[in-house]
Amino acid sequence: MTAPVLRPPGSWLARAIAAVAAVAVTAVAAQAANRANLRDPWSAQEVATLASMRLKEAGPRPADPSNAYEQRAEAAALGRALFTDKRLSRNGEVACASCHAADKQFQDGRQFGEGLGQGKRRTMPVMGAAHAPFLFWDGRKDSLWSQALGPFEDAAEHGGNRVRLARLVQAHYGDSYQAVFGPMPALGKLPDDASPAGTDAERAAWATMTQGSREAVNRVFANMGKAIAAFERKVSYGESRFDRYAEATAAGDARGQEVLSPREVRGLRLFLGKGQCATCHNGPLLTDHAFHNTGVPPIARAVPDRGRADGVRKLLQDEFNCLGPYSDARPEQCGELQFLATDDPGQLAAFRTPGLRNVAERAPYMHAGQFSTLEQVVQHYATSPKAVTGHSELAQPGERHADRQAIRLSAADIQDLAAFLRTLTGPVVQAGPVREPSY
Repeated sequence: MTAPVLRPPGSWLARAIAAVAAVAVTAVAAQAANRANLRDPWSAQEVATLASMRLKEAGPRPADPSNAYEQRAEAAALGRALFTDKRLSRNGEVACASCHAADKQFQDGRQFGEGLGQGKRRTMPVMGAAHAPFLFWDGRKDSLWSQALGPFEDAAEHGGNRVRLARLVQAHYGDSYQAVFGPMPALGKLPDDASPAGTDAERAAWATMTQGSREAVNRVFANMGKAIAAFERKVSYGESRFDRYAEATAAGDARGQEVLSPREVRGLRLFLGKGQCATCHNGPLLTDHAFHNTGVPPIARAVPDRGRADGVRKLLQDEFNCLGPYSDARPEQCGELQFLATDDPGQLAAFRTPGLRNVAERAPYMHAGQFSTLEQVVQHYATSPKAVTGHSELAQPGERHADRQAIRLSAADIQDLAAFLRTLTGPVVQAGPVREPSY
């Protein structure tokens, strides 16, 4: 028998590691060589920033612990039907899809949302909302399902009331409801119209109901929101020209960079640099999900919108928040809610940072549609006006903040930045079509 060849312990492993290291070094060298030949050179840090802004970096939507049904197909199917059902409004003419229209980027293109009446703020799109810790411009809701409930009882939107809505679900969606949530609670004999958030008569009728009846109605109402949230999670952004550019730049693909024009690339450099846009509009959804006062002029100067300052109060009082009795979360899973500051002066007239994906398709802009074009939006930041209410975070001309200085942009810079913002448009992706239901 031939004696085995003895090798020093670990020699094969050392050779394998050396081979992998050699491949890695070669790959890094190749990438460096490719980047050196790029049409648009960027520093290593800038390449890393661009890579972090690619849509694919958003990953799967985080699970919402307060909604145990959000990933069930049956819940999404029920939610899609509720989303388009106009019967869930006082006049039978308003659905969620009336303001969040599939052919309008899941918003409405108006300065103010319109249902039974006219609201006071701009309609926000559905895409990307599942990634946000707080919803609405003032963050008064902390989940997709809770957010979906507000418009149903808002006098300017659906104008409905909780008892009538629960009865409608019982009458038209009983089987679908049971398939998701189990048997519908026994609603018993109830007033025709009652709600703690309705008219004086509806609130009085709600007060006459037993505690058990109120809880049963609230449970059905909460589950309506949870089903709608399951549907809305399936609506997302598709990749844009910017994503293809960022991918090409990260890969050292010179030809791939041609997807953006030189003007659009100049705008991108301004976005990351002296325009200071990426301070708040960062990450794959181009938002920090925070609230900022940037001196946007109020529509009514005599009665300015207090924004986040009032939104925090409403959120903490909301029985449908993460810590409420209709949430499926454990208290320790509601960290965002438990550590909210309620006395921060910076919250006054602060509004949620909107994501910039598909922004060119969503005029007008800001929380109350104050600006009609992207150029006007950029000009606002270059002008940096003082806030009418609260204090703007933008440094004023001649003033330097601890972490930033005044934004200075030329007329050409403004045009270039607006051109870049238009490259962020991609398709709206749905897991299934949104159609008017046949009754």
